[in-house]
Amino acid sequence: MQHVKVPQDRIGVLIGEGGETMREIERRAEVRLDIDSETGAVAIDEVGDPVAGMLAPDIVRAVGRGFTPEAALSLLDDDMRTFELIDLQQHTRNKNDLQRQKGRLIGENGRTRELMEELSGAEVVIRGTTLGIIGQPEEVEAVRRATGMLLDGAPHGAVYSFLERKHNELTRDFDVQPSD
Repeated sequence: MQHVKVPQDRIGVLIGEGGETMREIERRAEVRLDIDSETGAVAIDEVGDPVAGMLAPDIVRAVGRGFTPEAALSLLDDDMRTFELIDLQQHTRNKNDLQRQKGRLIGENGRTRELMEELSGAEVVIRGTTLGIIGQPEEVEAVRRATGMLLDGAPHGAVYSFLERKHNELTRDFDVQPSD
């Protein structure tokens, strides 16, 4: 049995309307979830396929960090999809610095975060003191590098250029064109 703590304001999302989301996670990950809505503690008990069960804590954690249940459940769709959390506090000096850096990562009207998603193909959520990523390994790596660049003070333009290069690498068409 594994235990995950979910923020109070995300318990409702984890349970879903009439327990719908919780049942979907239980069914697809082959686990039983015991959710304490008072404390946010979630006990996860594997009842079926242990491989699917191993992903259940990440699915619950992802919902807790702000991902939609659909995005979190996408971890079960492909063996290569991963969930990663970057603790922004480790890269900041104090609360003011954390707020400033979160602002840089989110961008004006959320544009920087959106571009990270669009150009990497990963899903990105910034909540509290963390930045969460769900995607293929190379997508997650692109977002991790872009995040590192922004936290290190790189200009947004340089980060966008990096992401565009990565996007072109990740989506390059490998069709061989016949030569004349």
